Amino acid sequence: MSARPLSVLIATPLGEGGMGGIDRIMDEVRRLALEHPPEDMRIFFGTTRGQGKLLFSPFHLAWFLARMTLLRACGNLDVLHINLSSHGSTRRKRMVAAWARLLGIPYVLHLHGSRYRQFWNDSSPRAAARIAELFAKATRIVVLGKVWENFVAEKVPDAGGRIVVIPNATPTARHARLEDEDGRLRILFLGRVGARKGVPQLLEALSMTGDRHRWHAIIAGDGDLAEAGRVIERLGLADRVTLPGWVGPEEVHQLLASSDVLVLPSFDENLPMSVIEGMAAGLAVIATPVGAVEDIIIDGETGLLVPVGDAEAIAASLRRLIEQPETRRRLGENARRLHAERLEIGMYFDSLVALWVSIVRKPV
Repeated sequence: MSARPLSVLIATPLGEGGMGGIDRIMDEVRRLALEHPPEDMRIFFGTTRGQGKLLFSPFHLAWFLARMTLLRACGNLDVLHINLSSHGSTRRKRMVAAWARLLGIPYVLHLHGSRYRQFWNDSSPRAAARIAELFAKATRIVVLGKVWENFVAEKVPDAGGRIVVIPNATPTARHARLEDEDGRLRILFLGRVGARKGVPQLLEALSMTGDRHRWHAIIAGDGDLAEAGRVIERLGLADRVTLPGWVGPEEVHQLLASSDVLVLPSFDENLPMSVIEGMAAGLAVIATPVGAVEDIIIDGETGLLVPVGDAEAIAASLRRLIEQPETRRRLGENARRLHAERLEIGMYFDSLVALWVSIVRKPV
């Protein structure tokens, strides 16, 4: 490393307090960078899309590029870390990466988008070539699991040696688990309420679960709440399913502490934060084998996997966890143990720091 501190600029979409998964995990990185700053390193953050109306995103992007230029001119920028999703995110990040190349700044591409495979495959030949260039010219490419490593290596064969797997991570559970006084199974969904996350199938499964006095469900998140509310009424679930809408970080921690099972029956994911949060809290997780979920959920060991779109399988898994409390506890304990070993946010931060250092450190 050079005598002066290594300087890293992290590009996030919405910035501090953003509701998306990328911003949530980067907020944790920001917190750790302030509380436990790495020796001889400075970490800066900047937004490329900004919160609020999309109309103003070009101004956020222009300011980010200007700031990147100023930092480089002052000798305060050695590595650019680009968090990437699909569609508009890729268009903006292509400009950021091109500007970084002009300034001679090596960049890390950190792939988060859950539907990036569909996005890239459905792009026109010209757009697909530009996406490939974005990846091909990255100094490192961070993916969240093995399935994404294989996908990028297939798309950009020359990038294989530069791909690094760093799974998403969360802090350990903030609150101790609370038992339900009535002995009910407390079911929790965290995410955007809608078809992609499998909420219609979850509601159908709840209607088939039976023994309604033995469970209660909370479906928390933004999205199509009106439609979910109509389905809840139609299925006769209003007395057993709560739909609070979007909840903030502290409320999420409280919900995790007062739940037994986390269900995320998504149709596609990268590596969902809610599953990792559920594991950290020691919940039994029911999820679909999409994205990198199978890297952390081993069916019958650290959670239960159900086929995509299969409401009957979700209902069967819920009934199993109602009837087998010992299985529920075992899955939760195994999940908590795996989180402590592989998915704790401090390890994640250390992996990023080591990655940035490896880019500027010269081989002996």
